[in-house]
Formats: sequence, structure tokens, C-alpha cells
Amino acid sequence: MNIDIAALRRRLDELEQDLGSESVLSDRALFAKTSKEHSHLSRVLEVAVKRSKLSQQIEDDRGLIKSETDPELLALAEEELPELEASFEAISQELSDLLIPPSEDDDCSTILELRAGAGGQEAALFVADCVRMYQLYAAKMGWKVESISAAESDLGGFKEHVLIFSGPNVWRLLRHEAGTHRVQRVPETEAQGRVHTSTITVAALQDVQESDDDFHVPESELRIEATRSSGAGGQHVNTTDSAVRITHVPTGIAVFCQAERSQHKNKDTAMRLLKAKLKEIEERKKRSEVDALRMQQVGTGDRSEKIRTYNFSQNRVTDHRLGMTRYDLDRVMDGELESFSKALVAWFQQSQKQSLGFSWVIE
Repeated sequence: MNIDIAALRRRLDELEQDLGSESVLSDRALFAKTSKEHSHLSRVLEVAVKRSKLSQQIEDDRGLIKSETDPELLALAEEELPELEASFEAISQELSDLLIPPSEDDDCSTILELRAGAGGQEAALFVADCVRMYQLYAAKMGWKVESISAAESDLGGFKEHVLIFSGPNVWRLLRHEAGTHRVQRVPETEAQGRVHTSTITVAALQDVQESDDDFHVPESELRIEATRSSGAGGQHVNTTDSAVRITHVPTGIAVFCQAERSQHKNKDTAMRLLKAKLKEIEERKKRSEVDALRMQQVGTGDRSEKIRTYNFSQNRVTDHRLGMTRYDLDRVMDGELESFSKALVAWFQQSQKQSLGFSWVIE
């Protein structure tokens, strides 16, 4: 896939004219959309120009190697060519990633719900490991992360842990973490050194902020209860009814928050989580047949699916949707998830990418 740079520049000129027009300036939503497209295409142009220059350099070096008789110039060209080819491959991948159209939901704050599945205490310990993994990933990406609630297990793991992530491209990169994660390792409590398989589930939800006026939950449908916080947190947390549980009566969905000492803050956070769950149900109902087909191709993210396996004895991690395996599990558990995230974004949107309809994209 190549870029018609002249056509792309013409499109950017059109967008710049639109940004100066009264009709766009007076429409906040249209101005924001046009600005976002202009910013995105400016980056596409920058990368496409670099790629074009590298391509020309590679072509020149290959021609020089075939025709040059000067040993010094020939040696320089032969030394430079592999570096140029590696740079070309890297920038081609960057351009390919950029050609996946940005979505207005890309920066939406994301709720991850991690729960222990099969495997008892070992599953709960792996929840704690994955919480750390996602927190380190957030730190690498410059995202903010908040803990909504956590239910600790006896050995220091978590039966459940709920986190909210916010920052650039957070939904774009985290949404495909939803599903069943399988871990294979020797538990510390296993005297005979046998590999134990256990699972945890991860749910990924868009955070529905209070500013979302289109999504309203009537108070009459809610049952709100103040409860005593549990787990670590000091004497004050454990002896006051600051935790909040909200149940949506029509669906039976219940959420719980104990992150703050303030009951009011816990109620607000619990409502964010409840709205996220209800909105996910609503969005599922709205999906078209085309969307459902694409979801089948990459996995729906339902918790019944084993999307990834973490094998500690082999230092191996495999994403089953991609068929992608890395032998640096230790680095993945230290938050190096970006290669998986970007590959999943590309694969998930492949059908959309093949029909972009951009006049400046040449197959």
C-alpha cells in the first residue's frame, strides 16, 4: 500500500480551508471532527514523505552496488543498505498503523474488570499479576489509572479488581484485552513442581461520563446500599459505611465501589461503572450484521474465549486470535503490551482498512 503524496496534500489543503470557513467555525462538533482529521492526515503525510525518501535511497544504493567500481564507495553502500531497509520496514509498519482510521471513541476512558476464574488461589494471584501488568503498561503509555474496587484473596491476590484508565488512545489499545486469559505455571504452594493451569476473565468497558446526556438511568430503577468497606485500608475504612453497592433492578446488574472514604464519591464512581455496563448491553443490541461478522473474525471478547496464554516455565505468551507468540513473557508482565495491542487493532479493523476509500491510498 502506497500514498499519493500530491493527492494527500490536496486533501490537507481542503481541510485547512474548511477550518477557516464560518460554517465549520460555528459548529463545534464539525470543527473538532475536521481538526482531528487534519491532525491525523498531517502525521500520515509526514511519515509517507519519510518513507518515500527512504525508498529512493534504497533504490539508489542498490543501483550503486550494481554499477560502482570504487571499492570504498561500494563498501559504504553495502554497509548502509541493510540499515536503510530496516528503517524502511519500520516506517512502513508505522504508516500501515496510521492508515487505520481514528475513531471518536479512541480516547474514551476504559474500565477493566479483572476476575479470578478457574484455579482458585492461583487464579487470584494471577489477577494481581495482571493488575500490575496493566498499571505498568499505563505508566509506559502516559495514562492515568484509578482503582475502583478490589476484593482481596487469602494469599495476597484478588478475587476481583476494577480499574479505570484514561489517556490518549486508551480505548483503542485496551478494548481487545477483553476475554479469558490463561496462565500456566508452577504455583508456589505446589510441592511436586507440577504446572498448574488457571484462568482469569477481563471485561473492557467504555466509561460513560456524567456529561453523556444521551445515556440516562432513572433513579426508580436503582437500589443503592451503603456497606462497610473490606480489605486493607486502615481502621477508618474498615469501620465506616463508606462503600456503595448499586443494583440496576431491571437487569439485576450490581456494582460495588469502596475506593474512596467518601460515600458520595464512591456512589459517583459506582454509577460510572454501572452506566458502562448498561451502555455495553445497549451497544451490543445496536450492532449490525456486518459488525457481528467482523467480531466473529477476531473474537467478541466474551469471557468464554481463551484469548491469550501466559506460560511462565517457557517464558512464552501467545495471543490466540493473532497466532502471535513472544518469548519474553517477563517483559510483557512488566507492561510491554504495545506490540500485542497494535497488532490487535490492525487485525480487528483489517476489513475496514481494505475499504478505506481514501483517494490518496494506492494498493
